[in-house]
Amino acid sequence: MENTNKSGAGRMKHSFAAWVGDLHAFLRDRFSLDEDKARREEVIVSISKGVEFRGVNLWVLIFATMIASLGLNVNSAAVIIGAMLVSPIMGPIMGVGLALGINDFDLMKRSLRNLGLMFVVAIVTSTVFFLLSPLSSNSSELLARTTPTTYDVLIALFGGLAGMVAQSRQDRTSTVIPGVAIATALIPPLCTAGFGIATGQLRFFLGAFYLFFINSVFIALATYAVVRFLKYEKQAFVDKSRERTVKRIMLAISLVTFIPSVIIGFRMVSVSLFEAKADKYIAQVFDFPHTRVIEANREFGRRGEPACIELLLVGEPLGDQIIENARAQLRNFGLEKTELIVRQANSTDKVDVVSLQQSYSELLDEKNRRIERMKTLLDRYEVTNVDVEDISREAGTMMHNIGSMSLSKGITFDVDGTPRDTAVVCVVTPCDPLHPIDSVTLSRWLRIRTKVDNVKLFIEP
Repeated sequence: MENTNKSGAGRMKHSFAAWVGDLHAFLRDRFSLDEDKARREEVIVSISKGVEFRGVNLWVLIFATMIASLGLNVNSAAVIIGAMLVSPIMGPIMGVGLALGINDFDLMKRSLRNLGLMFVVAIVTSTVFFLLSPLSSNSSELLARTTPTTYDVLIALFGGLAGMVAQSRQDRTSTVIPGVAIATALIPPLCTAGFGIATGQLRFFLGAFYLFFINSVFIALATYAVVRFLKYEKQAFVDKSRERTVKRIMLAISLVTFIPSVIIGFRMVSVSLFEAKADKYIAQVFDFPHTRVIEANREFGRRGEPACIELLLVGEPLGDQIIENARAQLRNFGLEKTELIVRQANSTDKVDVVSLQQSYSELLDEKNRRIERMKTLLDRYEVTNVDVEDISREAGTMMHNIGSMSLSKGITFDVDGTPRDTAVVCVVTPCDPLHPIDSVTLSRWLRIRTKVDNVKLFIEP
């Protein structure tokens, strides 16, 4: 009996191991990047070609910058997306990641040199455009490129991964590269930076440059990760001393490039988490039936200063005990080191609110009066269909010689286009032309019947 149980357990163990092996083989086959994989040399040549900014690439960059600047100027997302598709800006950034992955110092130098050239050309082009443009308002598309978020980091990272995977394929005509160009949005921040220079708004320049730097670094980091995942062979040096020098330089470049990005990314994640906790705290703690939070400012702690939540309340004032209780609940939401500032409407504020309500009431009354006047004018000049069927039947009963009648209601205008009055036009055809129709009586009756004083009566011969 024992042997039977042992053999059954052994078969189950063997079956489970076989199932796990089959699952591993299935997943490995599904997620393998070996299918349609391009040779290492082909990928390097393709990316190296996109690194260079001269001739066509340089002109396309200028035109793409102009298109993106126009889109930002007129606040058109569709135009901005078109500029992203046209822009060749990802080439040097992916070149930096590839150079780090394969230890190619020459490619690194060319990529950084062309990246700097691209940056200068795009900034100069956008600055000149916004200096000449008559529109200088801060559109929503411009403002969206001045405050990077954690999502921008993730978009750049995953976009860079998708872009490098697509570049490592033999068929590079897929929609991946254009999609990555749209998602990572490299050219709009540069145009926003140019707008900041042209309008003298430093915060626009710094915020947009910050976003461009984050996108560039994480696209390069993603490219480097895919290159190492694909196990591309690193470049070998004949001169060992030169190899050590190059490795030190590459390491220094890597540290200078990636360490700030890690710090930036960590800080952005911290800010996002703080804001999420603050929103949850405000929604749950300051939920009162007769008091509302009309404004909430959340400031993450900087340079040793504590984080701060500042609220503006309207409605029934909260007592000091309630506010102190709200402060005590900060620790329950992971906001121990956060300062809470609550501002409530005082008596002066209440008077101002009442005055404001009175002003709105007066404006509303004036608006209603204007609407009534407009309705009166509209009723006067509105062209409506008259009941021709009933009127013609009644007119035929009153005057037996009426054979047919057409009736229409319209508006008479002066020669300058000013409406004068409403008019009714009536055309009567007699049964017998030899017997006249009493036009005076018919006109008087039509004025009474249609309630329109201006009646034009025409009797056909």
